[in-house]
Amino acid sequence: MGVFIFCLLSTMLQAQPNTMISHTENSQLIRDLSGVKWTMKMMLPGEGVKMGLPQLPPEDIETLVWNYAKVPGDVYTDLWKAGVIEDPYFGRNSVKAQWVQQYEWWYAHQFHVSEPVDNKVVKIVFEGVDYACDVWLNGHYLGRHEGAFSGFSFDVTNYLRVSKKRLSSTNMLMIKLDPPPRVNALVAGKKTPWFGDYWRDLVPFGIIRPVKMISTGKVRFDDVYANTSINKDNSADVSLELTVENTESSAKNMNFVASLEGKNFSSKVKTVTFSALVEPGIHKVTHNIHLDNPKLWWPWDMGKPNLYKARISLKEGKFNQDFKEITFGIREVTSKWNPGFKKDVDVSFPRSTYINGKFHFIRSACWGGPPDIFVGRTSIEEYKTLIQLAKDANMNNIRIFGWHPPEIPEFYQYCDEMGITVWQDMIPLGTGNIPDKEEELAEIFNEGVRVVKERRNHPSLIMMEGGEEMLLRTRDAKFGREFLERLGDSLQAYVDLPYVPDSPLTCEVSQEAGFKPKEAVHALRYFYDMGSFLHEDWLKTMEFPIVPEFAITSVPSIESLKKFIPEDELWTPGLSWGHHWADLVRLRMQNWDVFGDEKIGSLEEFVNASQDTQGIIFQNGIEYFRRQKPSLSGIALCHFITYWPDMKWGIVDNYQEPKRSYDFVKKAYQPLLINLSFEKRRWSKNEAFKGELWVVNDLFEDFKNCQASIIFKDNHGKLLKEETFKIGTVKANSAKKFETISADVLKQVDEKVLVELKLVNKKGEILSENDYFFLIGDQKEATKMFQKMRDERRVLETEFGYGNYYRFFDEFTGGKTYDSGVNVPRARDYGN
Repeated sequence: MGVFIFCLLSTMLQAQPNTMISHTENSQLIRDLSGVKWTMKMMLPGEGVKMGLPQLPPEDIETLVWNYAKVPGDVYTDLWKAGVIEDPYFGRNSVKAQWVQQYEWWYAHQFHVSEPVDNKVVKIVFEGVDYACDVWLNGHYLGRHEGAFSGFSFDVTNYLRVSKKRLSSTNMLMIKLDPPPRVNALVAGKKTPWFGDYWRDLVPFGIIRPVKMISTGKVRFDDVYANTSINKDNSADVSLELTVENTESSAKNMNFVASLEGKNFSSKVKTVTFSALVEPGIHKVTHNIHLDNPKLWWPWDMGKPNLYKARISLKEGKFNQDFKEITFGIREVTSKWNPGFKKDVDVSFPRSTYINGKFHFIRSACWGGPPDIFVGRTSIEEYKTLIQLAKDANMNNIRIFGWHPPEIPEFYQYCDEMGITVWQDMIPLGTGNIPDKEEELAEIFNEGVRVVKERRNHPSLIMMEGGEEMLLRTRDAKFGREFLERLGDSLQAYVDLPYVPDSPLTCEVSQEAGFKPKEAVHALRYFYDMGSFLHEDWLKTMEFPIVPEFAITSVPSIESLKKFIPEDELWTPGLSWGHHWADLVRLRMQNWDVFGDEKIGSLEEFVNASQDTQGIIFQNGIEYFRRQKPSLSGIALCHFITYWPDMKWGIVDNYQEPKRSYDFVKKAYQPLLINLSFEKRRWSKNEAFKGELWVVNDLFEDFKNCQASIIFKDNHGKLLKEETFKIGTVKANSAKKFETISADVLKQVDEKVLVELKLVNKKGEILSENDYFFLIGDQKEATKMFQKMRDERRVLETEFGYGNYYRFFDEFTGGKTYDSGVNVPRARDYGN
């Protein structure tokens, strides 16, 4: 791409009369072709072209009898709505739908054009197609595209049928979707991984984002970026980087009119005009706008998420050729080294994030989205609901990691508006095995660049990563590192944001590649090696600068279970539980760890206990990590949501229903948090309970004259002891131990002791509340019992493997006879 920066004229205007006329009289026309007026048809691979589908007469009605479809959407949802397949989310129906991915699918859309297109450029713009497609308009082959995340377009000016008459104004757009890829390593970074313990082997594909027809003048905008910087005197500069395409054969002297104003706050409109000579082809024009007193964008717990709106018109003389409107925020993101970790000995990267010079402790969860792996089932309203739920849970960040795709514009829009930052693997690289040919690597880099360019105006985007557990799986450590570093160079050429090559970077291959032993931790060992540690003992083994994943599992509510588990498999658990990734051994073990009981007396008891268990382990872990601030700078739970109805990581289920664990996370993520440090959860009646009273404050505000209280109760709610402490000032951005706790109350307790904490100011106003329960028992004996359960679990997994859910059912392991259609297999050890 050529770069051309030449300003002939620059004028500042302050909201003078008629300065907005260039925006209101622009020649750009956008027609959204999305919606329900699409149809689709199945063909054997290669047969659609042979049968002449691209040559269907545009004015014909043959596609009227195809199945109806919706764009944006996906093939499976269209087929489900048409009655061709059963709901893939229900039971084990996804297995029955695997034939769908053996075929190519043709999508057709008829539309009319009655307005002339003289002196214009008309493009059909595809914002996203998963994964590979060919496109025709009125029998003319427009081209091919591969890559699920990058938009693409075709100039259709010369192929449109334009008329005031109905038949001769009819146009036929035809898209052939290839059968989806089967080997993720061959399309890594260009398609979302469909494997791992999130999904079963049904590869999604479809026209997943809007399709638009955009008409402009012969000189048009290709991209607009507001590149902001904050100066030492607290002023700011907004560098408008305008990528302009001149489709004609001669240079054009173009005039630009740009206006800037607050989007979610009141401000004067600042308008600038400037000119540039634009040669044929694609070039970049840059112009700076200086703001003396900018309103900065902040995460919600640090300030206000102020947003600006920029509107730019592109004129040749009095003719307005094109128009763009963008929303952006002014903020600066930097990173610093975490105290307590030695550079190039413990760690290779700074992992503390600073927004506008202030430390941003990250309280996050891996997104786990999109809300549905079949995007045809997702609505924009769900995005707003879910991001609001994240904010209501006191999260200030959402992490999109390498098993899930970059999100739609509305996701970032809502994060911008709500003050939620985004920590993102820019393209999904949940595999260490990638192509090794240079031209194929270039495609991955280009896909990443397209992704970051589309999202870089969003101030919520604050951190980039290259891979997700990529070096855990790569066959060549040196090659993997070089690839990730080159990817980072590609991304940072287009946006100035911190970048880390991979996560967690502490595995054997990562260290072979030269990374250090304390880079980060994926706090997953408790789950995958369950039984080796009681969870509070496991937590003590971890001291790292950041926690990109912290995973505990649970089961959705009974109401949600009934929506995807057949009634005769609800309880005791049937095969559909395993198909939806319920680890029926670990779920019982988790319950036993937290409650001293597997809680399998009924479906309701088991479901509620699994959610409470997830919440309590998350609470204890979050608090343990937060007490390490500032050495530790961020936590991301795994996950916030789930993209199909499963029994795994999310604290909000696929039906947007928060689990009981959500409330524990909300409590543990309070920006100002009173909390209790403790050595164990099982105590003898003959010893005194001991702990430490801490307060963590992520806010940039001192709280003076504070008082803390601790209350002990038995499991019936009877008060055992209450103690109050004058703790004085809780400083801004701090984590501090205030008191050592010793309470001789356990002899009065039979099963468990309840502990309640409260932090108040001098007026008696509650600043933070917290609560716990502890068991009467023997910690050492419990550990031995847990390890015995682990050994039994390992025997089963050694024989069958982790992903094989048949291991939970005697009918499939030889323990019982199974007559398909006669008896329903039931999970062993659930009281059946």
